[in-house]
Amino acid sequence: MYAEVIIPLALPKNYTWLIPEKFLPILQVGMRVEVGLGKQKKYAGIVKRIHDEKPTAFEPKELLNVLDASPVLHLAQLQLWEWMATYYMCSEGEVMAAALPAHFKLSSESILVYNEEAGEDLSALDNDEYLVGEALQIRKELRLSEVQQILDVAHVYPVIKRLLDKKICFVWESLKETYVPRKESFVRLHPDFSDEEKLAALLNNWSRAPKQLELLLAYLHFIRTDGIVTKKALLEKSGANDAQLKGLVDKGILILEKREVDRIAYLPQELHIDFTLSQLQEKALHAIEVAFKEKDVCLLQGVTGSGKTEIYIRLIAEQIKKGGQVLYLLPEIALTAQIIRRLQKHFGGYIGIYHSKFSQNERIEIWNKVKSGELKAVLGARSALFLPFKNLQLVVVDEEHDTSYKQQDPAPRYHARDAAIYYAGAVGAKVLLGSATPSVESRFNAFQSKYGFVSLMERYGGVSLPEIEIVDTKPQMLKEKTKVMISEALQLAITQALADQKQIILFQNRRGYLPFQICKACGWIPQCRHCDVKLTYHKFSHKLHCHYCGTVYTPLVHCEACGSHDFSQQSFGTEKIEEYLQDLFPAAKVARMDLDTVRGKHAHETMIQQFEQQRIDILVGTQMVVKGLDFEHVSLVGILDGDSLLSFADFRVNERAFQLMEQVSGRAGRKDGKGKVIIQVMNTRHPVLPLVQQHDYQQFFEKEIEARRTFVYPPFSRLIKLTFRHKNKDIVEGAARFFAAQLKPQLGSYMVGPAAPVVNRIRNQYLMELLFKIPKAALGIQQTRDAILHQIAILHQQPAFKSAVVVPDVDPL
Repeated sequence: MYAEVIIPLALPKNYTWLIPEKFLPILQVGMRVEVGLGKQKKYAGIVKRIHDEKPTAFEPKELLNVLDASPVLHLAQLQLWEWMATYYMCSEGEVMAAALPAHFKLSSESILVYNEEAGEDLSALDNDEYLVGEALQIRKELRLSEVQQILDVAHVYPVIKRLLDKKICFVWESLKETYVPRKESFVRLHPDFSDEEKLAALLNNWSRAPKQLELLLAYLHFIRTDGIVTKKALLEKSGANDAQLKGLVDKGILILEKREVDRIAYLPQELHIDFTLSQLQEKALHAIEVAFKEKDVCLLQGVTGSGKTEIYIRLIAEQIKKGGQVLYLLPEIALTAQIIRRLQKHFGGYIGIYHSKFSQNERIEIWNKVKSGELKAVLGARSALFLPFKNLQLVVVDEEHDTSYKQQDPAPRYHARDAAIYYAGAVGAKVLLGSATPSVESRFNAFQSKYGFVSLMERYGGVSLPEIEIVDTKPQMLKEKTKVMISEALQLAITQALADQKQIILFQNRRGYLPFQICKACGWIPQCRHCDVKLTYHKFSHKLHCHYCGTVYTPLVHCEACGSHDFSQQSFGTEKIEEYLQDLFPAAKVARMDLDTVRGKHAHETMIQQFEQQRIDILVGTQMVVKGLDFEHVSLVGILDGDSLLSFADFRVNERAFQLMEQVSGRAGRKDGKGKVIIQVMNTRHPVLPLVQQHDYQQFFEKEIEARRTFVYPPFSRLIKLTFRHKNKDIVEGAARFFAAQLKPQLGSYMVGPAAPVVNRIRNQYLMELLFKIPKAALGIQQTRDAILHQIAILHQQPAFKSAVVVPDVDPL
């Protein structure tokens, strides 16, 4: 018998290994096995198929070991992997690398790192575990090949698995994360005062520090009522400060200790639906349930603030009551921080979170709880799609239009919405797509009755949509001879909102301080040495940053072309806006939310909570501030540079601009309807702007779908983009032209290019792009994919082009 095994490498097809007789009774599809490839390399792979067909082209090697007692994957997941590899033109090994937590993907190149928190005592380990544990204590890091030398055996995976389970060590990949597991400070009474008499004597003889006495009495009260006391809760409830608590700790009366907090384990599993839906919401919920009887997918289009989340909660509750599982997808990790608090209130420990900012150990815990069926609902970003659901019944894809659902690099370059629809179909689950501004493709599928369609076109409680004002910045720009950051109209509106004790959100899609500088004498612009892009100045770090490759440069004093030291500062980023607002409104609390300020695991959550608690008056940010967040005290939203959203050279530019502007405007006046949105633009005649002002998605869709039909763009065609990369410009151009010439007889009528993209060099790699636009009624997409993959193989047989990298991207954004 033979096993087809997926290993986490970009192999065009899966390799086959011979199953030794001793493993036949225990081996199952979905289990991990240890396999050897080449002379020395070993990998933990996943068994995809067990069969009796001996390969004719080679003599298969034997499986080395079986690593699991039961499968780590369900069959439907393997089916999803195969579909993703086929559809998105990558290998199943690349899908595996993206889908599995690092602990499941051991290879001979993996590095084990000693866990300092494991302590010095290794007495509980068996002999093999002890030898490796002792070596790790001394060396701190070991390669798997070194573990093999220590144990003097080839098969070390079972030993390593036991060490990982006992948390003696971690796989190096798990330490790539920039955060540590969540810890919280807990307060407890020193054991010396656990005796009632000693405690009474202490309190009766207290002579000084009355504030410390108050704090101690507060602690004693809370420990009796709550059972456990966190430092944060104690200080908040007692009104004390850190210094007073430190005084009690220094005196040896209280003890502070850090404990890891599991956000699932401490919540009881209970359903608590304490709200009633409005008449419109009830009608929409009933329409969704009716649609699900006929269709597997339903699109819910509800204006911002219409209460889509309450409908999701009711649907999730129904599935939990039936014993089913639910996947709730969100496009951004930032959104999970706000929504999880609402969901935990209703579902307690039934719901968990899964996304890329969790450590590998936390991911394994969630993985196992989902696989066992203990966790009924999961809220997560796109990677949550790969979890091993035991009984998946419903997938909710919130903000389904969002571009963050598309994985860009590395492969698989999948779209989580589309993959979720396939996966749900494979397991017999239903999919609910939700958005105020659905993607043109999803709305068209609903229009064609491929999906069910339900609309919710009024805000909850009859609250009106915000008023949108278009401000022409040209007159002020001509007067001040510089690009307008905050127009006079917007400044006046901010002043009024602050006077009304309301909050303001300002959106600018550029981070940093200055997006670029230009020499006044010769027009030279500082560029990255590794990419053909302008450098952005960040005042906080006082450095020039490349936002493509991450290289950091020292600020320039003089022009490298002509020697002049007179630079003109062009445009503005979120950092400069934040500084300008602090000068303009010194009494206001201004904060910034962008990639630079929310790098930590809990940074998103902290800032969102501060804004919810009105500890921030003005929040400046990039797209993070506009996606689905719900703040009831925001009365004003400003889009500072509307032209930048309307001027991309892309067929989706109008769709993206409408969606973004409508989503931004949706943050204002969510509670009382007294919201206002100001969009600053120079091109006030752009056709999208009046549609945004009127919140008229339907008219926008009708105009956009006609343009797409005329120029045969999705949903009337399928796109495949090929990107050619090489450090030599001549080679990459030659490879792209050779490739296009070879496919021209077969696919020439669907081919656009090859051509250099707008940014044609990134990380010292020159780029060329070739686009295939395949009409739905024409040659099948699968035949086109097969022809492209075959031609890539031919290209790499050419000595001149074999080092050129070709990256396929199906359904590119």
